[in-house]
Amino acid sequence: MNKQTSIFSNIKGDLSAGLVVFLIAVPLCLGIALASGAPLFAGMIAGIIGGIVIGFFSGSQLSVSGPAAGLTAVVLTAITKLGAFDIFLLSVVIAGAIQLVFGLIKAGTVANYFPSNVITGMLTAIGIIIIMKQLPYAFGYDKSSDNAYEFIDAEHVLFAAINHISIGATVITCISVLIILYWSKIPKVSIVPAPLVAVIVGIILNKAFSGSAVLALGANHLVSLPVPNSFNDFLGQFTLPRFSAIANKEVWLVAITVAIVASVETLLNVEATDKLDPLKRHTSPNRELKAQGIGNIISGLIGGLPITSVIVRSSANINAGGRTKLATMSHGLLLLVCTALIAPFLNMIPLATLAAVLLVTGYKLCKISIFKEMFKNGKYQWVPFVATVVAIVFTDLLIGIGIGMAVSVLAILRGNMKSSYFFRKEKYQQGDSIRLELAQEVSFLNKASILLTLDHLPANTNVIIDATKTAYIDFDVLQTIREFKEIKAQQKNISVILTGFKEVYNIQNTPNLTADQQVKMTNGHVHTIASGTHNDLLKELQLN
Repeated sequence: MNKQTSIFSNIKGDLSAGLVVFLIAVPLCLGIALASGAPLFAGMIAGIIGGIVIGFFSGSQLSVSGPAAGLTAVVLTAITKLGAFDIFLLSVVIAGAIQLVFGLIKAGTVANYFPSNVITGMLTAIGIIIIMKQLPYAFGYDKSSDNAYEFIDAEHVLFAAINHISIGATVITCISVLIILYWSKIPKVSIVPAPLVAVIVGIILNKAFSGSAVLALGANHLVSLPVPNSFNDFLGQFTLPRFSAIANKEVWLVAITVAIVASVETLLNVEATDKLDPLKRHTSPNRELKAQGIGNIISGLIGGLPITSVIVRSSANINAGGRTKLATMSHGLLLLVCTALIAPFLNMIPLATLAAVLLVTGYKLCKISIFKEMFKNGKYQWVPFVATVVAIVFTDLLIGIGIGMAVSVLAILRGNMKSSYFFRKEKYQQGDSIRLELAQEVSFLNKASILLTLDHLPANTNVIIDATKTAYIDFDVLQTIREFKEIKAQQKNISVILTGFKEVYNIQNTPNLTADQQVKMTNGHVHTIASGTHNDLLKELQLN
């Protein structure tokens, strides 16, 4: 593992980020368990397993896994349908096994077919939802929408919160937001993470307000974590699945549903996290499915909720300075320690402070600049983007993503769908150049085949990507080509020549190299990649 991604390369930043994510994860784990109709401890188990186990097995350096708000409706319905939580746990175990199989058969590559405008729309919508969901806590209102994605219900709660403002909670929120935004600008002391400072200040303010009838916060405005009185009490909170229900058809139907929903949500969140990664690393979707499968099997075996990669905690991890998986693993260890030993201390933290942390995180996901950027990229980008945002905010995550994908497909089908590139079948010789000639229309549906083609090109070669005959290239494909030239090609010592790209694509052509000069440079050994399938190319390069 290189220095950039070594688990020990950023110990100070990762441990600080792990602490921040841990502080955010505590109320989320509890709240999601409550909304799912499950024991509160089940949410903590899912957070612990998501951090330690999935964090260890995952190929992602920044993704944080745990109980997800997007699964609350599925879990609540399943527990009610099955009649007992321990029967539901058996479904979680089976769902994990199904995810493991998905990873083994390499089903994770389906993530390559999700266009970036839908992923960006998902992130933006989640940012809006985070803000709407946290504003009641920021004002000190002790009720929230049961459905994390129901805009109308959340709107009613928000108006109720405005009419029932707690001055103490509002003051803590405002001060916490200011600390998070401006603490890093203070020299010398900025080494301490701003969210941690906000939490400490929130606890101090809560104690200071306790003597005031106007400013004091009630117990329902603080973190509420179960407090075990003994080690036996702690062990007694774990629940085993009811294996005798293995023949129950409903158990298997629930398991399949959870496996599919959790897998899709994980793949989208992991790809979204990769886009937020300052180091621009790529996570293997198949390895991630295997890690999630192992995590869900263990979580179900000891009484935890189903787990997915979660973008709220992942983005908070990145914003707090996390750079390796040490951050997510340390957050899981902290959840374990606090659940067993220091729950009373954590119960002193005002929910208003945690709301402030999430408000800033939500704002960074849905800034106005994101909307401006999408509109600047043209209608093929902004129409599916807006459709995704609106659909998720007014319905739920999966329905919104489905609508966004449908709009993307309909927009592309208006064009002329053709093969993305062509090749003449000739045996590849070491040292030859490979020419990739893009077709007249290249859409996001071609992204997966082009991505796999570029990823499987041999090291120490010359690659010519020719867009001379191309009338339209999708934004996602352009991003794939940029990433290949600037990052992946350099890692494999591949020389990349770009030619024929229009100025509007914002990709710089390799200067002063005509087609004849390219042929001469490679002694005439130029193989034109032209067929349409990735498997044909693998056979040609003798890499299958």
